Amino acid sequence: MKVTVPRIVIGGTHSGTGKTSLAIALTSALKRRGLRVQTFKVGPDFLDPTYLTVASGRPCYNLDGWMMGKDYVTSLFGRTTGEADIAVIEGVMGLFDGADAATAEGSTAEIARWLEAPVLLVIDARGAARSIAALVKGYTSFEPDVRVAGVVANRCASDNHAQWLAVSLSATALPPLVGAVHRGAFPPLYDRHLGLVTADRHTLPETTLNSFADGIEKSLNVEGIVNMAQTAHPLSCPVDVREHRTKSAAVAVAYDRAFHFYYRDTLDEMEARGCELVFFSPLTDEALPRGITGLYLGGGYPEVHAGALSTNSGMRNSIRMFAESGRPVYAECGGLMYLSEGLETTGGERHPLAGVIPAWTRMRASKKFLGYVEATLTDDSLWGRRGDVLRGHEFHYSELVADGIAESRWKPAYTLKRNRRESFITEGFQCGNLLASYAHLHYASRPQAVERFAAKCGGAA
Repeated sequence: MKVTVPRIVIGGTHSGTGKTSLAIALTSALKRRGLRVQTFKVGPDFLDPTYLTVASGRPCYNLDGWMMGKDYVTSLFGRTTGEADIAVIEGVMGLFDGADAATAEGSTAEIARWLEAPVLLVIDARGAARSIAALVKGYTSFEPDVRVAGVVANRCASDNHAQWLAVSLSATALPPLVGAVHRGAFPPLYDRHLGLVTADRHTLPETTLNSFADGIEKSLNVEGIVNMAQTAHPLSCPVDVREHRTKSAAVAVAYDRAFHFYYRDTLDEMEARGCELVFFSPLTDEALPRGITGLYLGGGYPEVHAGALSTNSGMRNSIRMFAESGRPVYAECGGLMYLSEGLETTGGERHPLAGVIPAWTRMRASKKFLGYVEATLTDDSLWGRRGDVLRGHEFHYSELVADGIAESRWKPAYTLKRNRRESFITEGFQCGNLLASYAHLHYASRPQAVERFAAKCGGAA
């Protein structure tokens, strides 16, 4: 299948250059011009995609070379851009940063190369002038098959500063300066310990999106960026051969301010494999939806809403009874925390939760772990059989005080390799048809895993 959609990758020299603000602004400006913008986020990120989803009015999809592999990345790109006028792909960290110190695996550069997409390189221009040319020269020549087509100078001090940068790039025959963003040109984005505050229509209203669009129209040559995107060559993508099944399972999916960390393509794949997704709120609903055959508790911020989750005893009891019935329950990270006996804050406050897993969750002042993980199933489970290998990511500030688990019927779910090290740990908790883990695994790129989960929820496995 040939994909001809214009596309642009927004890469940075390092984290914190302003890629997210620029991606939001560009998406908002293009949408305001009447274009259908399909957005993507490189890497295992759950927060930036919420901003791009709101800005574009279309679901944003993650692209991760290490978790997904090339065939899946290009197939997903082809499938989701079929009705789009242009694709905007926000990078992760620095352009060449990824899962490996010696290769481009898992990096923005790898995705740009696979999608044959030009790169708009975002630099932090504070305190630099002609030296920017040396920096850009390094990025353009480091991997010659990654095409840097233009440069954006963020946090520029003045118009004179921008002119100096433009001349220095031009004088050394480097990619042109597409524009300069002065300090304060975009509205601020607020964050918390896992990253940005999740975006929705309340936290990112139309007035704010218009401010982003206005800021980029004043700062950058938007038409020039569109022209750059149009230079992308036709891309050969594997044909998506999925057959949408008749719905044979009804899976309740927790989705509210406390739980919303899901890979959109995994939800798409679940629906294609016969799962009817029934969204509910552990914060505000009194009980689980009726008629469900499976339960999926994703990640999020249960620690921020621990008091409200604890107060909702009706939902806590409903989930505990569903788990005790033996029907499939899958919980990851925040979902695992919710299934514990309760949550202890960094200030020592304790909030009882579902009480399914015989352990308390304790918040830490610093992160417990951040990085890629490779999970090998230690026994047959909801997502595969013993020995199957899945890839994903882990990022959390909490830990389980798991004294009661060792003496119970719970067993480890995985042997986990973290950050490509050769050492392994046991992780996750499994008992019957319940599986809970801190790892966010990417299932859509392993369709046999989604097939098994759908069959389990439908009572066929």
